[in-house]
Amino acid sequence: MSDLNEVAVRTLAGEETTFGRLAAGKAVLVVNVASKCGLTPQYAALEELHKELSGRGFTVIGFPCNQFGGQEPGTTEEIAEFCSTTYGVTFPMTDKIEVNGPNRHRLYDTLTGHADAEGEAGDIQWNFEKFLVDPAGKVVARFRPGITPQDTALRSAVEAVLQG
Repeated sequence: MSDLNEVAVRTLAGEETTFGRLAAGKAVLVVNVASKCGLTPQYAALEELHKELSGRGFTVIGFPCNQFGGQEPGTTEEIAEFCSTTYGVTFPMTDKIEVNGPNRHRLYDTLTGHADAEGEAGDIQWNFEKFLVDPAGKVVARFRPGITPQDTALRSAVEAVLQG
Protein backbone atom coordinates (compact mmCIF):
# COMPACT_ATOMS: atom_id res chain seq x y z
CA MET A 1 0.00 0.00 0.00
CA SER A 2 1.60 3.22 -1.06
CA ASP A 3 -0.87 5.79 0.26
CA LEU A 4 0.25 6.27 3.85
CA ASN A 5 -2.78 8.34 4.77
CA GLU A 6 -5.09 5.35 4.23
CA VAL A 7 -3.11 2.92 6.40
CA ALA A 8 -5.06 1.72 9.43
CA VAL A 9 -3.52 2.33 12.85
CA ARG A 10 -4.71 1.91 16.43
CA THR A 11 -3.90 4.59 18.97
CA LEU A 12 -2.43 3.83 22.36
CA ALA A 13 -5.93 4.52 23.72
CA GLY A 14 -7.31 1.72 21.50
CA GLU A 15 -9.02 3.92 18.88
CA GLU A 16 -9.08 2.52 15.33
CA THR A 17 -8.12 5.25 12.87
CA THR A 18 -5.83 5.87 9.90
CA PHE A 19 -2.41 7.42 9.65
CA GLY A 20 -3.96 10.34 7.75
CA ARG A 21 -6.49 11.07 10.49
CA LEU A 22 -3.81 10.82 13.16
CA ALA A 23 -1.50 13.09 11.15
CA ALA A 24 -4.36 15.56 10.61
CA GLY A 25 -2.82 17.09 7.49
CA LYS A 26 0.44 17.94 9.24
CA ALA A 27 4.07 17.19 8.53
CA VAL A 28 4.90 14.16 10.67
CA LEU A 29 8.01 12.69 12.21
CA VAL A 30 7.25 8.97 12.51
CA VAL A 31 9.39 7.26 15.16
CA ASN A 32 9.53 3.65 16.38
CA VAL A 33 9.94 4.10 20.12
CA ALA A 34 10.85 2.00 23.16
CA SER A 35 10.76 2.66 26.90
CA LYS A 36 13.84 0.73 28.01
CA CYS A 37 16.44 1.67 25.40
CA GLY A 38 19.63 3.70 25.66
CA LEU A 39 17.99 6.07 23.17
CA THR A 40 14.78 6.45 25.22
CA PRO A 41 15.82 9.94 26.41
CA GLN A 42 15.09 11.05 22.82
CA TYR A 43 11.45 11.14 23.99
CA ALA A 44 12.23 14.46 25.70
CA ALA A 45 13.65 15.99 22.52
CA LEU A 46 10.79 14.59 20.43
CA GLU A 47 8.27 16.17 22.79
CA GLU A 48 10.17 19.46 22.68
CA LEU A 49 10.17 19.42 18.87
CA HIS A 50 6.47 18.54 18.82
CA LYS A 51 5.56 21.40 21.18
CA GLU A 52 7.80 23.89 19.39
CA LEU A 53 6.41 23.21 15.91
CA SER A 54 2.87 21.91 16.45
CA GLY A 55 1.43 25.37 15.83
CA ARG A 56 3.08 25.39 12.42
CA GLY A 57 1.51 22.16 11.16
CA PHE A 58 3.89 19.56 12.59
CA THR A 59 3.52 16.53 14.84
CA VAL A 60 5.48 13.53 16.03
CA ILE A 61 3.78 10.12 16.05
CA GLY A 62 5.34 7.39 18.16
CA PHE A 63 5.04 3.72 17.23
CA PRO A 64 6.08 1.52 20.17
CA CYS A 65 7.98 -1.58 19.08
CA ASN A 66 9.45 -4.48 21.07
CA GLN A 67 11.57 -5.99 18.27
CA PHE A 68 14.95 -4.63 19.38
CA GLY A 69 16.33 -6.27 22.51
CA GLY A 70 12.85 -6.57 24.06
CA GLN A 71 13.11 -2.90 25.02
CA GLU A 72 9.37 -2.17 24.86
CA PRO A 73 7.94 -5.02 26.96
CA GLY A 74 5.09 -3.04 28.54
CA THR A 75 1.38 -3.23 28.01
CA THR A 76 -0.45 -0.42 26.26
CA GLU A 77 -1.33 1.05 29.66
CA GLU A 78 2.25 0.80 30.93
CA ILE A 79 3.60 2.48 27.78
CA ALA A 80 1.07 5.33 28.09
CA GLU A 81 1.88 5.80 31.78
CA PHE A 82 5.65 5.77 31.19
CA CYS A 83 5.51 8.27 28.33
CA SER A 84 3.19 10.61 30.19
CA THR A 85 4.84 10.58 33.61
CA THR A 86 8.50 10.26 32.59
CA TYR A 87 8.63 12.50 29.52
CA GLY A 88 5.32 14.38 29.48
CA VAL A 89 4.58 13.07 25.99
CA THR A 90 1.61 14.80 24.36
CA PHE A 91 2.16 13.74 20.75
CA PRO A 92 0.07 10.86 19.33
CA MET A 93 1.17 7.31 20.07
CA THR A 94 -0.06 4.06 18.57
CA ASP A 95 -0.48 0.57 19.85
CA LYS A 96 2.67 -1.58 19.81
CA ILE A 97 3.61 -2.75 16.30
CA GLU A 98 6.32 -4.66 14.45
CA VAL A 99 8.51 -2.66 12.08
CA ASN A 100 10.49 -5.52 10.52
CA GLY A 101 9.82 -9.10 9.46
CA PRO A 102 6.75 -10.97 8.24
CA ASN A 103 4.39 -9.17 10.67
CA ARG A 104 5.69 -5.71 9.75
CA HIS A 105 2.96 -3.07 10.05
CA ARG A 106 1.70 -1.89 6.64
CA LEU A 107 2.88 1.66 7.36
CA TYR A 108 6.43 0.39 7.70
CA ASP A 109 6.16 -1.55 4.42
CA THR A 110 6.17 1.85 2.73
CA LEU A 111 8.50 3.66 5.12
CA THR A 112 11.31 1.10 4.91
CA GLY A 113 11.40 1.51 1.13
CA HIS A 114 12.68 5.06 1.60
CA ALA A 115 16.46 5.52 1.68
CA ASP A 116 18.41 7.45 4.30
CA ALA A 117 20.98 10.17 3.50
CA GLU A 118 23.55 7.49 2.56
CA GLY A 119 21.12 5.93 0.06
CA GLU A 120 20.28 2.87 2.17
CA ALA A 121 16.70 1.65 2.41
CA GLY A 122 15.46 -1.54 4.06
CA ASP A 123 14.79 -2.78 7.54
CA ILE A 124 14.70 -0.57 10.61
CA GLN A 125 18.07 -0.78 12.38
CA TRP A 126 17.02 -0.06 15.98
CA ASN A 127 14.62 1.92 18.17
CA PHE A 128 14.12 5.62 17.41
CA GLU A 129 14.58 5.48 13.65
CA LYS A 130 12.74 8.47 12.18
CA PHE A 131 10.85 9.21 8.96
CA LEU A 132 9.69 12.66 7.91
CA VAL A 133 6.36 12.56 6.07
CA ASP A 134 4.91 15.66 4.40
CA PRO A 135 1.27 16.74 4.89
CA ALA A 136 0.25 14.90 1.69
CA GLY A 137 1.56 11.61 3.12
CA LYS A 138 4.79 11.44 1.09
CA VAL A 139 7.96 10.21 2.80
CA VAL A 140 10.61 12.89 2.33
CA ALA A 141 13.47 11.86 4.66
CA ARG A 142 14.78 9.02 6.79
CA PHE A 143 16.99 9.43 9.84
CA ARG A 144 18.75 6.54 11.55
CA PRO A 145 18.42 6.03 15.34
CA GLY A 146 21.55 7.95 16.32
CA ILE A 147 20.29 11.13 14.68
CA THR A 148 18.55 13.06 17.44
CA PRO A 149 15.58 15.41 17.04
CA GLN A 150 17.97 18.35 17.61
CA ASP A 151 20.27 17.30 14.74
CA THR A 152 20.77 20.06 12.17
CA ALA A 153 19.95 17.80 9.19
CA LEU A 154 16.69 16.66 10.77
CA ARG A 155 15.67 20.17 11.80
CA SER A 156 16.49 21.52 8.33
CA ALA A 157 14.40 18.82 6.67
CA VAL A 158 11.44 19.59 8.94
CA GLU A 159 11.75 23.31 8.25
CA ALA A 160 11.88 22.67 4.50
CA VAL A 161 8.63 20.68 4.66
CA LEU A 162 6.93 23.30 6.85
CA GLN A 163 7.94 26.09 4.48
CA GLY A 164 6.70 23.92 1.62
